[in-house]
Amino acid sequence: MKNVTDSFVSLGHWPFAGSFGFNTDILATNPINLSVVLGVLIFFGKGVLNDLLDNRKQKILSTIQNSEELRRGAIEQLERARARLRKVEMEADEYRMNGYSEIEREKVNLINATSLSLEQLENYKKETLHFEQQRAINQVRQRVFQQALQGALGTLNSCLNSELHFRTISANIGILGAMEEITD
Repeated sequence: MKNVTDSFVSLGHWPFAGSFGFNTDILATNPINLSVVLGVLIFFGKGVLNDLLDNRKQKILSTIQNSEELRRGAIEQLERARARLRKVEMEADEYRMNGYSEIEREKVNLINATSLSLEQLENYKKETLHFEQQRAINQVRQRVFQQALQGALGTLNSCLNSELHFRTISANIGILGAMEEITD
């Protein structure tokens, strides 16, 4: 510290013009040089520094304004997206409910159609059973009739003799002749 104060005190003892030389005392010359450089920088660089700082300030302000505009735009887009999402959710709920009601209608229609088909099948079954019963009854009747006819013919053939046969034919011819007279 003494050297620093000594260098300022010794300013009065410097040799005047005529003797020029380098002062190699770093502690004595450095603060002077620094103060001169800083003074020149402050004097001349003040305007440049102010311009640089003003430009930087304007850039920062415009960036902030752009960011605010982008933020507002993003908020608006978010609100539109939320509104669209609510609308889509409502439509999805509506489609879901319509789908469920359509499924229920189709289910009821399918149950009704199946019930109708089963009823028709039951009717066809009853008709088929009735038809088969009638056919079986008719077949049994035909067989019984054929057997009765064969039995009657067998009995008649065994009981008939030629005279009885002749009288039966004559009686039948007489009946046919009487019927013919009635129809004429």
